[in-house]
Formats: sequence, C-alpha cells, structure tokens
Amino acid sequence: MNIARAKEEIKRLRKKIDYHNYQYYVLNNPVISDYQYDQLYKELEELERLFPELITSDSPTQRISGEPVKEFKTVKHTMKMLSLDNTYSEHEIREFDKRVKKGLGKDVQYEVTQKIDGVAVTLLYKNGRFVLGATRGDGLHGDDITQNLKTIRTIPLKILTDDKELMDIEVRGEVFLPKKSFDRLNKKRKKQGLPIFANPRNAAAGTLKLLDSREVAKRGLDIFIHTIPEQPGPHFTSHYKILRRLGLSGFKIISDIILCSTVDEIFQYIKEWQDKRQDLDYEVDGLVIKLDNFNERETLGYTIKSPRWAIAYKYPAKKEITKLNDIHFQVGRTGRITPVAILSPVPLSGTTISRATLHNEDEIKRKGIKIGDYVIIEKGGEVIPKVVDVVKNRRTGKEKTFHFRKTCPVCGEKIYRLPDEADWRCVNSSCPAQIKRAIFHFASRQAMDINSLGYVLVDKLVDKGILKGFDDIYRFDIETIASIERMGEKSAQNLIYAIEKSKKKEFVNVLYALGIPNIGINASNLLVNEFKSIDKIVNAKIEDLAKIDGIGEIVGQSIVNYFRNKKNLKLIRNLKKFGLRFKSERQIPERTFLKGKTFVFTGELALITRQEAETMVRKLGGHPSSSVSKRTDFVIAGKNPGSKYKKAQKLGVKTISEQEFLSMIHKKSTD
Repeated sequence: MNIARAKEEIKRLRKKIDYHNYQYYVLNNPVISDYQYDQLYKELEELERLFPELITSDSPTQRISGEPVKEFKTVKHTMKMLSLDNTYSEHEIREFDKRVKKGLGKDVQYEVTQKIDGVAVTLLYKNGRFVLGATRGDGLHGDDITQNLKTIRTIPLKILTDDKELMDIEVRGEVFLPKKSFDRLNKKRKKQGLPIFANPRNAAAGTLKLLDSREVAKRGLDIFIHTIPEQPGPHFTSHYKILRRLGLSGFKIISDIILCSTVDEIFQYIKEWQDKRQDLDYEVDGLVIKLDNFNERETLGYTIKSPRWAIAYKYPAKKEITKLNDIHFQVGRTGRITPVAILSPVPLSGTTISRATLHNEDEIKRKGIKIGDYVIIEKGGEVIPKVVDVVKNRRTGKEKTFHFRKTCPVCGEKIYRLPDEADWRCVNSSCPAQIKRAIFHFASRQAMDINSLGYVLVDKLVDKGILKGFDDIYRFDIETIASIERMGEKSAQNLIYAIEKSKKKEFVNVLYALGIPNIGINASNLLVNEFKSIDKIVNAKIEDLAKIDGIGEIVGQSIVNYFRNKKNLKLIRNLKKFGLRFKSERQIPERTFLKGKTFVFTGELALITRQEAETMVRKLGGHPSSSVSKRTDFVIAGKNPGSKYKKAQKLGVKTISEQEFLSMIHKKSTD
C-alpha cells in the first residue's frame, strides 16, 4: 500500500471509530460488537505503525500519552471563566427573574439544566480538532491538561460535523467521576492502604492533577458539555439549540435540558429533580438557570464575579438522625487533629454515612455532644457529612462526656493549641500521619522545588519504608529509586539531579519547606530578614517573635512550639549535614523605597502572578502580608476580591488596583 492509499484508509478508519466511540460512550447505544470495534482499532494501529508520518494528535490511538509530563503549563483563557451566583432561596430566583426582565424590558426564555458537581474545564477546537483543554484556575489562567482530557472517551478528538460555524469553537463542561467508578476507585485505594477520597468531586479533581495520563485513563472520568461561552456564528442565537446540535456532533450533553418561559415552570422542574437526582450515576447538587439567547446575555453583561444572566439554585442539604457511637481522631498534613464521629450507618443523599466531621473541640462543647447521643447529620454542600445538632430528648443518662486528647493519636507526641485558634495540632515533622503531604509540601515549587517528587512517587516511597522524613530524600541513590515501579534509570537520574539542585535553594525556601504551622512564604521571609539564621530562630523567645510586624503572638507561639519538639531539631541537624542552607545570604536591596510599607494582595491578578507581585515588593524593601490589619499600608484588589478587601474598607486601609500598583512601582523605580 502506498502512502496516498494509506492516508485515505486511515481517514476512513478514524471516521468509523469516532462514530462508534460516540455511539458507545456518549449515546450508550453500540451498533457493533466489541470484537468488531477491536478489529477496526487494530487495523488503524497497524497502518499508523507502517506509516508513522500519518499519525496526528486527533487519532483515536493517541488518546493516552506514553510518558508523564513534568508539570502542567499555564494557559490564558480566551474568555474569562466566571463562577455563578448560588442561592437556596425561591425568593432570590424570583428576584433574579425580575432583574433580568427589567434589564431587557421584555419576557425571556431560560435554559434550565442539572448542576453537575464536578470540575470545570474548557475545550478548544480548531478546524474541528481538539487542540487544548484547561482547568478554570483563577478564571483568567488555567492549567493545560489536554493530555489528561484526551483520555476521557466522551470528549471527541474530532467534531462529527462539517458545519463551518462549529469548526473553531470553545466549549466548557464539568468533568466528573461516576458514582460506580468512585466506589471502585476507593475500594482499590483502601486495599492498597492509600487514603480514600472524600467524594467524587475531590476524586475527579485529584485525577486531573495527575502528571501521568496513563493513570488518569484508569480512573474512568466522564464529562458533560454545558456551556458555549461565545456565539459561534449568526445562525446560532439560541444556546439551547447549539447544545443540542453539539450533542449530535460527538459531544456528551445533559439530556434533561429544558426551556422555561416562567419562574413557575422553573420551580416545577426544581421540584421534579429534588429526589430524582439521587438515582443518577453522578452527583447533582442543584440546577442552573440561564438566559437562552446569546444577544440578551450580551446586553445584560457581567459583574466582576459572575454573569448577570445566570444563577444556580442549590438543593438544601438533607438531614438524618443516627447514633454517635464513638469519637476518633485523624491527623492532617499540617498536624491538625480533627475529631470524627463514628456513627451507626445511615443512608443520606445516595450514600451510607458511618463517619462525620466534628470540626474541633469547641464545636463539640458548643453543641454539647456526648458519646452515645442521637445526632442530626447532613451533607455540607451535599458532599461532606457533618453533625449539626444533638437530639437531647432521646438521652438515657448513659451517655459519656467527651474529653479531647492531649497527645497525637498516631505518633504519641504532645499536641498544642494556639491562642485564639480552634484546632489542636501535632508539630512533629516525622509524624507518619502527616508525612506524605508534608513531603509533597517540602518538594513543592516555593519550597525545595524537587519537581520529580510527585504524589504518586511519594506514596510509593513512603509505603515501601524508603521515605520516612525530609532528610531521607537526601539519602536516595539511583539504584534504589530506579527499582521503584515505572521509574527506571533515567527518571531516577532526573530525581537525583533535582535533589542535588535543591541544596542551593535559599534559606527562606528551606524554612518554608519545613512546614511549620502558620508559616507561609511571607512569614518565612519576615523571619529570615529578622534573624538571618535558623539557630537564632530556634532560640528566639515568644516576645522577640511577637513584636515582628506580620508575625504576632499567635504565629510566634506556633514557631516556639515547633522548635520545642526534639525530633524537629534532630531533623534540622540532619538537613544541615546534607548541605541545606540555614543561613541567609541575602543582599540588601539597592532600592528600598517601599521599606516599612506592608502590602496585601487579594483577588485575581491579571497582569502578573501573586508570587511575582510579592517578590517585587520584597526586592524593593517592602513586606507582603497575607492578612489585613490597621498597620497595612496598601491592599491591592484584583478581580473577585474576597474578605480581605471588605476588611480593608472597614478599617480604612487604602485599596488600589493592580494597574495602580504597577504604575506606582514603575514611577518610583524611575524617579
């Protein structure tokens, strides 16, 4: 067969396979047997093997990449990915309808559809081919996860249409993990001794973050396309109609979409799905109501946070009563000790609940919870079970008063509670319950930047007993690492190189990497500027720490508690021996016109990253902080500013835009 004939045959096979993928995965209506499909696929694979120059990225054989990526690239969205206003109130839906009709001066039609509890992504098609997929990120920028999204069989690599208006299109959707896949995944992780996912949404989000698309492909992710952010052409004025058209062109859309002309019709649909949603194989936490007409959407426009033409109605959390049999404890990455209620199993919102969070000691006291009580539980946000109240009239007198423990349930070390903080914490850096997440933090970009040391590898190394603490990282050898499944000599060499390179990281990165509770990168910078070395920080008294602007008494106490632990001091001695920097080699900035000025950044920055902005402030002698106080000089507010912006207004702190901040820096720098 010559190359011209091969090209035609490959084109024919791909078109056939794309069609059968659509029938099988999207419509759940296979029209050929698995054997017949496999034969078509093998035929395509063989032709591409013989003519590798004809392989293209949209071929069905290219869904799963052969090699993991080192990191995800950041990409800018063509249109901002906004969130929706949420409500649980019928009254607010009616008010939304009044605002829409008043803004347009006429009656309207709404598209109403299920609100999938998943992970928002955007897909870009050029000439009908899938070329880019990204996460929402900060709304302006997201992670390029194209390779991971390709593994989802319900995403067409090539659109099944010749319509020119649909050739270059952006679509947005919700990636989710079906309930059956979620249960299967958690059973497998439990069997392997790995922590289980709290809910399908967390599992989907965690899966999309994996750097190896081969692992992603095993999880069974799915997607619904629900939004076309921009009118693709003059023939498509109705969002509903274009969704239906895309549903015939290879995309998986939610079949239960309706058009409503009145609010009463919307509420009828809300009521219809309140209980029916529990029978679905995916999580639905509400309904989305949005204008159908693209031109009307454009007329109403957007606020900083969300479109004015859409709103999400969320179903209230369901409640059940069950018995609280005991209270156990779990330990998080930062050492936070969380009490967990052990319950008599009870069905709630489609799952059987046997455990629920009790948050902290104060919450237990406030609610008067005793062991043996009958309690009311609900799923917070339809996801995380929590105890909301006690049924005190069912008490028998046999209930036991609960006392919070004073040592870590895992390592046995003393635990601490800071002033004005609700949580007790274990500050032992080598606590087995914290070690996996603590090591991943240690290796993160702002810390030691060991990019080859990802979640999957850390899991394996800790489970095999090779990695028990930060210092063990610097004991690795190529032979040991190469023996780990799916590593090999080249990957092992890359890891060893990254570890050696990390020894050159500045003291501030090392201090941040230790994971001292309440010590972020900004606090680490303050400590390094003040004390210059780890020995001086170790010996600092609480009053020395508390007087530093940006540290204060609470954070100071956290530092003192950390260095009281002998295992932490031993860890630091070991890291010193391996050559990590525990002294500052910083030079005094040449220009210090921001000296004594404190800056807080809030919201989404469009022109630079938060990290770049804070570095800019430090280089000019200023202090970036994570919290607003009366001593804050400037709050820089990006898009979607949060509580920090409100606090700044309340305290009378000067707030400026990102552009004003950059103009100020530029002006001062050139004066």
